[in-house]
Amino acid sequence: MKHLSIDIETYSDVDIGKSGMYRYADSDTFEIMLFAYSADGGAVEVIDIMNGGMIPQHIIQALFDSSVIKHAFNAAFEWYCLSKYFSVSNPLEWLKQWRCTMVHGLYCSFPASLGAVGEALGLPEDKQKNTIGKSLIRLFCTPQTPTKTNGNRTRTLPKHEPEKWGLFIEYNRQDVVTETEVERRLSGFPVPDEVWQQWFTDMRINLNGVKIDAEMVHGAVEMANTEKAELTVKAAELSGLGNPSSNTQFAKYLKDNNIDVPDTRKETLEELAKTELPPEVSEMLRLKGEISKTSNKKYEAMINTACSDSRIRGTLQFYGASRTGRWGGRFVQPQNLPRTYIHGDMLPYARELVRQRNANAIKLIFGSISDTLSQLIRTAIVADEGYTFIDADFSAIEARVVAWLAGEQWVIDVFNTHGKIYEATASQMFGVPIDKIKKGNPEYSLRQKGKVATLALGYGGTTNALINMGALRMGLSEDELPEIVSRWRAANRRICDLWYKIENAVLQTFKTGVPTAVNGLIMARECDSLNGLDFITVTLPSKRKMFYALPHLGKNRWGNDSLHYFGVNNAKKWGSLETYGGKLTENIVQAIARDCLALKIEQLTATGYKIVFHVHDEVVIEAPEECADLEAVCRIMSEPIPWAPGLPLNADGYVSKFFKKD
Repeated sequence: MKHLSIDIETYSDVDIGKSGMYRYADSDTFEIMLFAYSADGGAVEVIDIMNGGMIPQHIIQALFDSSVIKHAFNAAFEWYCLSKYFSVSNPLEWLKQWRCTMVHGLYCSFPASLGAVGEALGLPEDKQKNTIGKSLIRLFCTPQTPTKTNGNRTRTLPKHEPEKWGLFIEYNRQDVVTETEVERRLSGFPVPDEVWQQWFTDMRINLNGVKIDAEMVHGAVEMANTEKAELTVKAAELSGLGNPSSNTQFAKYLKDNNIDVPDTRKETLEELAKTELPPEVSEMLRLKGEISKTSNKKYEAMINTACSDSRIRGTLQFYGASRTGRWGGRFVQPQNLPRTYIHGDMLPYARELVRQRNANAIKLIFGSISDTLSQLIRTAIVADEGYTFIDADFSAIEARVVAWLAGEQWVIDVFNTHGKIYEATASQMFGVPIDKIKKGNPEYSLRQKGKVATLALGYGGTTNALINMGALRMGLSEDELPEIVSRWRAANRRICDLWYKIENAVLQTFKTGVPTAVNGLIMARECDSLNGLDFITVTLPSKRKMFYALPHLGKNRWGNDSLHYFGVNNAKKWGSLETYGGKLTENIVQAIARDCLALKIEQLTATGYKIVFHVHDEVVIEAPEECADLEAVCRIMSEPIPWAPGLPLNADGYVSKFFKKD
């Protein structure tokens, strides 16, 4: 035996959708009910453990035979659950024998669910995932609400629904059939060993988890619930609305007050609040904004995912972003936490007031409970007793990568010297000496234009990109935006050229099938006609590949040829998507930046640092207080990368007992 494909069905009283697999499998009620397997692609066998079935001894031996590769879709679940079931002493060492078909699919830019991958690959009906699974999982895998109909039971066992249990067994069997077929079809496009190593490290980080300040989190939830209830009563009394939180009711309220708005999105209402309005409507907008801010969902997610040791696990999704391979956030989603504007000694003071549930003091000192709680979400993530966080992040990583890839030498020179990219960009754009762009001089106002241009225009964006990056909120007028675009492009001609080089290379490769090289990137068309697979691939400097599935030609808004491909669209469906030079450049730059972070995570881990999570270009390490050497970590982060000679990296950070935005 060389390969063993596995799928299990389990029970726990913990909601896995809210709490994640670690807390789910750690519950005292957790058990494995069905164990399905296929050896070397053979017939699938299902072991009905609930009815006394025993996993065969030769299969148990294969499970722990290092020469046998274990496969599963979302293998992290099977690996962790079986680790608990068999009381594996070193689960991370055992993980090295596993391969995840979901990761393989994500690597090739397919969706993250087994059913969706099967559909995207066009599997025949007998190989597709069984669609009846959701109802059966609700029936057998989760606690039941006692009713007269179900005999007041809190759990459905096989004896209660024998016919449906038989269907459940077949559902379990079919998952292995689908998983093995997906793996077979993708086998011509293997995941590199380096990426598997990154997956192992990712699982180590997720298993480490990170601690939360449970007292503070519970205090925040209590205060948020109280504040929201009080604000809702005030808004209802002022407006007469039954539910002021309802966008539908609020839209009608505005209409009744002769105020027309296209929608009730947060941004729309914020802009409306800046206009002249009747006092009552202004106050309602304020209350509506406060109610929407008083969201304790992030705090509740921390409570739901926290294990018995007050550590939250499973916050990172490996290859969460298709094609680029960047990590995604799950549950608490550390990639998407509000910024913190409370600084200095006031930050720990605010945290302590929340721990004390002292709402009056927060109102008196900070003004708004909802806004304060929002700012403090990050700080609920804390280092363990005797430890502290070392937080280090790359400085302007995407701006560095795109300049390096394009060969925009003046930008590279800036990053290799003083690093003042916003001032230098403004200097290039407006022909003003950089030493004049400093606080106190009238030329300092140009820095804002250099900043928004640097952040917004690297991927072919125009005035809308500047607006989306906050140009108008920065005080710039809409009339001056076109000039900023044209000046930035004139100062960054090599970056602009890169967009068109990449687009032309991809189109040429698609039409001719001949690989094309652009600035160290290799565009190729790779096909497996027997399995209906067709990709445009981009080989990155790290040798990792990006995949654009089922490429085909379409027309852009100007009637020119443009590359289309299949991916998950905004409706979360598998469908045709259009791309262009700027977007391709953005994908490539973000993928390279991701590879830089992945390499540094490996290097830091090999050095002995315990990473507890990371965010885009930032790593968070939990270190003993006496060993918290920020300079050493930043030095590793800034060291040259072998496959990216000349890429100027720099890192900075802070040491703190809690997570924050420095």
